Amino acid sequence: MGYRTLKTAIGAAIAIAIAQYFDLASYASAGILTILCVQPTKKKSIHAAYTRLVASIVAMLFAFVSFEFFTYHPLTLAGMLLLFIPTIVSLKVADGFISSVVIIMHIYAAEGFSLALVYNELALMAIGYGTGIAINMYMPDIQKELNYYRVKIEELYSKIFLEIATYLRQGDTLWNGHEIIEAIRTLEEAKSLAFKDVENHFMRLKNDYYVYFDMREQQLEIIERVLPKVTTLPVIVQEAEIVADFLQDLGEHVHSGNTASHYREKLEHVKRDFSQLPLPQNHEQFIAQAALYQFIEEMDRYLEIKQSFKGLKAKKERPQ
Repeated sequence: MGYRTLKTAIGAAIAIAIAQYFDLASYASAGILTILCVQPTKKKSIHAAYTRLVASIVAMLFAFVSFEFFTYHPLTLAGMLLLFIPTIVSLKVADGFISSVVIIMHIYAAEGFSLALVYNELALMAIGYGTGIAINMYMPDIQKELNYYRVKIEELYSKIFLEIATYLRQGDTLWNGHEIIEAIRTLEEAKSLAFKDVENHFMRLKNDYYVYFDMREQQLEIIERVLPKVTTLPVIVQEAEIVADFLQDLGEHVHSGNTASHYREKLEHVKRDFSQLPLPQNHEQFIAQAALYQFIEEMDRYLEIKQSFKGLKAKKERPQ
């Protein structure tokens, strides 16, 4: 059972109990209004209450004009809804349609507009929406989950680099690349969770984990782009061993801190080592060397993206 399910059940019960205590007509509707306001995040809960409140007030105005100036009849209700729905859409509060219909039906069933009815409906809204917002102010801490995703992504990146290094040394590998697909899925889940944390803090515009996951996503795009360059080499050349050593080192030190400048310096050494090696003797060697040179250029971009990240203060840091 999730927190949202539990909060929905408790909130609905509290709203109905309060409405029943004040002897409001249709007191059970307070529970419905509360349920509609319990959202995945605090900001969404506030927005849900706002849209439903505005839509409900507009609904009361429409109901008063339609039923009092015409008649309490199903055709009048149908005509009113034909005008009411476009109105709340234009006001950008269409999400409040269901809750506003609840109010409209109360007025329709009463077959008469009075101050007592207006008070009753306003009280139901205050209790229902207020309880929904209040019950949704508690959100569980998700830092542990965010850190779990961080570690998982770093382990996947480490595995990818080590597998590429193995291929460059042996010229063959049984690796099927499933870590790439898993990394894509993990990053999507991680970014969604990090964004939820932003939505649960009214004064927070961004989350360090979200920035971190976004940075890793940019790096993954580079890995996907350059992977074919090193996994389709026609021959294994001397440069491959140099690149493999670099990737071995990088793969063993993937973490959320910022040590990219150190590895960019190492990459410069790799480029210098390349320049000291003999020129290709045939077309296949030329293609292999060109592919590896393109690869290290892309890896420089990979590290440049990491260098722009200030680093993440996470618990139980892995080495990188």
